[in-house]
Formats: sequence, C-alpha cells, structure tokens
Amino acid sequence: MSGNRTKVRVVTMGCSKNRVDSEHLLAQLESAGFAVSREEDDLESDRPDILIINTCGFIHDAKQESVNAILEGVDAKERGVIRKLYVTGCLSQRYPQELKKEIPQVDGYFGTGDTDALLDALSVPFDSSLDTARCLTTPGHYAYLKISEGCDRKCSYCAIPLIRGPHVSRPVGKLIEEAAGLAAKGVRELIVVAQDTTYYGLDLYGSRKLAGLLDSLSGIDGIDWIRLHYSYPASFPDDVLELMSGSDRICRYLDIPLQHISDNVLRAMRRSIDGNATRKLVEKIRRTVPGIVLRTTMMVGHPGEGRTEFMELLDFVREYRFERLGAFTYSEEDGTWGQRNLADTVSPRTKQRRYDRLMELQAAISLAYDESRIGTVEQVIIDSYCPEEQVCYARSAFESPEVDGNVIVRNIPDGAAVVGTFIKVRITGADEYDLYAEPVDDEQ
Repeated sequence: MSGNRTKVRVVTMGCSKNRVDSEHLLAQLESAGFAVSREEDDLESDRPDILIINTCGFIHDAKQESVNAILEGVDAKERGVIRKLYVTGCLSQRYPQELKKEIPQVDGYFGTGDTDALLDALSVPFDSSLDTARCLTTPGHYAYLKISEGCDRKCSYCAIPLIRGPHVSRPVGKLIEEAAGLAAKGVRELIVVAQDTTYYGLDLYGSRKLAGLLDSLSGIDGIDWIRLHYSYPASFPDDVLELMSGSDRICRYLDIPLQHISDNVLRAMRRSIDGNATRKLVEKIRRTVPGIVLRTTMMVGHPGEGRTEFMELLDFVREYRFERLGAFTYSEEDGTWGQRNLADTVSPRTKQRRYDRLMELQAAISLAYDESRIGTVEQVIIDSYCPEEQVCYARSAFESPEVDGNVIVRNIPDGAAVVGTFIKVRITGADEYDLYAEPVDDEQ
C-alpha cells in the first residue's frame, strides 16, 4: 500500500500502440485514487499491490515474451510480492481460454476492448470524461499519439485485424484535445502511431485526412517535433509529403514498413503494391522531402521467397540505402490468411541465415550514413543523463525513441538539468548504431 492507496503497476509488452492503451488505463486508475508504480522500478522492492500485464500477440517471439512475463507475475504473486495479477491486451484477446487453462493463477484475463471489465474487476467505474487523459510511462518530454485502432488491410502474415478488428479512426477533435493535454504536461515531441497511419480518416470523413491532422497538431503550442510511424506504402497520400517538406515541426523522418521488393513475395503477402511501385514511391519520397530519413521493416522467409527473391531484396536494400532498417523472420500465425493458405516451406535455418545476411548489409549502410554526419551541427533533444558515464543520451530529428540509436553527448556540465530540453551539438563520431557529439554554443 502507498499510504492508504492501493499501488498498481502496468507492464506493457510489444509496441508503442499498446503503451498508449496502458497510459489511458493508468489515467483511469490514478483518477480513482490508485498510486501508480513505475514500470522500471524493481518489483521486489516496490511491491505493488496489483500487477497488470498488457500483452502482445503479434508474432511468435512476442507471444513467448508475454507468456514469460505472465509466468514471472505468477511467481511474484505466489511469493507474496504482489496480491493480484491481471492480464490484458492482444495475447489474452487471441487465446483467452487457452491462457485460463494453462495459467489459472491469474486473477483475470481481459481482451483489447475490455477496459471497462478490467476496471470493474478493480471496483473502478469507467470515467468517460477521461477518454483523452494519459498517465505517461515514457520520459515526460515525448509521447506516442495513437490516431486509430485496428486495420482493414489483409496482409497474409498479420493477425492484427483478427485481434484489433477493423480500422477505426479517432476524431480529429479528440486527438487535438489529447495532444494539447500532453503538451500542457511538458511533452515536446509527438510520435504519431497506428497500425496504418495513412488510412486515417477514411472511415470517419470519407477520405484520407492524415495531412490535415498533422497540420493541426503542428499548431499546438509546446509541440516542437512531430514524427510519423507505421505508414503503409500502397496509396500513400502525397499531401503528407508536401506538408512534411514545408514544415519546421514535422520531422523529416518516416517509418514505412515495406516488407519486401519481389513481386512474387509481395503478391503472396497480399500487400496491394508491387516492386516497381515500391521503388517509385521511395524515389518520390526522397525527391519531395530532401534529406528525409527512412526507417523500414523487411520480412525474410515468407512463403514464395526463394533464393532469387531474397537476392532481389538484398539488391534493393543495397541500392536504396535505407538509413534505418529492421527485419524479422516469417512465422505462421493462427487464423491468418497465410497460415490457412500457404505452406511454410522455408526452413528456420534458412530464415535465420537470410536475416543475418540482410542485417549485416544494413549495418554497413547505417554506419556509412552515420559517418556522413560527422562534423555537422544538429539540434537534439536530451532523453536521459547517465551520471556514471557523465554523458547524455539524446536524439536528433532523425532518430526515433526505442527503435533507433542515440546521439551520445559528452561534456555537459550538469546533464541532469538539461533532460527534456533541446540543445545544439556537433557530431564527432559514429558507429552503426549510435552517434557521438559535443555541445556547441548557439553562436557557433
């Protein structure tokens, strides 16, 4: 107990969209009088009364990580570290009966749309006046803004539409209200997220409204950077690029998962775009927004990917030189189109070998890009200070939190005092993940 208040901790697994859900849940609990425990604190010493695990159910590795977190929670409960354990999110949405059978020690399982029921289990009535309130679990100077729920795409490998349902946009007014509330708390950077941000507005307004939303967000006092994640390549809205090219608040950074370049694989993935259109889109993005940093994601080992298709993927990555690139191997997911209709013919060993080769190529590309920035003066936001190393961990407009590397800044006399602020630095060194920098005076 914290005084007379029940202490609750929410552990979030998986993506930033899950994190936003957790923060909305915590706002309801905090308003009802609960004391919120920080996720990063040691569980043994913090000893919250209630532990809630917000799970991920996207791919095999993420599901296993969530199961492990639940089992750790069960162990903590059996040892008296916590009193109650609840599980919510994507995994319990997909496998509620299986989880109840295999891990019955959990006090309650809830799906992605069961916030009211979870709150009811905690004797907390849902307060609709708090629908834009957030209890931030990120550092106070940046936050994710989830603009829609679900997805209408039919990608062969993806279970998100089965878990989260069809695409549902949040009204512009609610998003502006939420973003303004975040800015009032000290948030300086918004990372706009959804399963597919480019689809925003089609269901509510009859046309894509992402550009208009970004333009409105950029007018909020206190928000200096707006960053766009998870953009689908098919039918990409050109007006977003035009807005980005002329804005000093919208970062020249785009997270656009392309998944592959081979026509055969893209067709098997049901991506609604072919290799030629993908190449033209990347070229148009770079032409319209000079200096943009592109983060993409590729999948290896999808059914239909033979050696020829994989070599085409390597050639594409080698030619187009994405500044940031992540990858994962294909795994069959229950209920997906691919699981029902495609044979998983690529061996785990081959998948891993292809993954390693792709990431080895990307490491060299990332290193060359980072080294090209040595000597430049850039504005960065300070994320944290490490007193042991006496360095600040920062990011420029070209690095997104959690998925990209850091700008490691040395020689700041009082690093703790500048966390959450913008400063200018000169890049002095680089590796394939991080950059190294020294602060500079504004006059320099």
